[in-house]
Amino acid sequence: MSRIGKKPVELPSGVKVTITPGKIMIEGPKGKLDYDIPARFKVESKDNKIVVTRPSDLKQDKATHGLIRSLINNMVIGVTAGYKKDLEITGVGFKAQVQGKVLNLQLSYTHPINFNIPEGLTIETPKPNQIVIKGIDKRKVGEAAAEIRDFYRPEPYKGKGIKYSGEYVRRKAGKAVAGAGGGA
Repeated sequence: MSRIGKKPVELPSGVKVTITPGKIMIEGPKGKLDYDIPARFKVESKDNKIVVTRPSDLKQDKATHGLIRSLINNMVIGVTAGYKKDLEITGVGFKAQVQGKVLNLQLSYTHPINFNIPEGLTIETPKPNQIVIKGIDKRKVGEAAAEIRDFYRPEPYKGKGIKYSGEYVRRKAGKAVAGAGGGA
């Protein structure tokens, strides 16, 4: 039995839900999102709560039940509070700045990297070594953060690169100093 799927999604004030066959639309102060519901599942809105019911107790249905409920909950949080990811840039000469709809990154390559900001997201650079990604869609925010991080992942020797705020980078020792114990 899906414990997450059984829990109803609470609707805060100011959130409007429209349920049509096969689709749910959630509108709030920050914007609106929609989701295509799989054909066999039923979504209902009662007393400021959204309830998802599954058609059977098959293992796949149980997993999908919890997934649908989590996605709807993420949509409700997105249209009310929004989502935010912070990235930190470490390295000499590494920096980022927003120029219109493009994030410009200087990452010790011979050329600057231009990342086009996806529709529905805002990217800010409060400091040259800090990137803040905000949006209402949790998946888009996480995907954009992962794409930016992939331009130069943090390396374990000097710690240079782009990492999530609060991410721990396991450091390694460099080469051992020559002269101790070796010999011909």
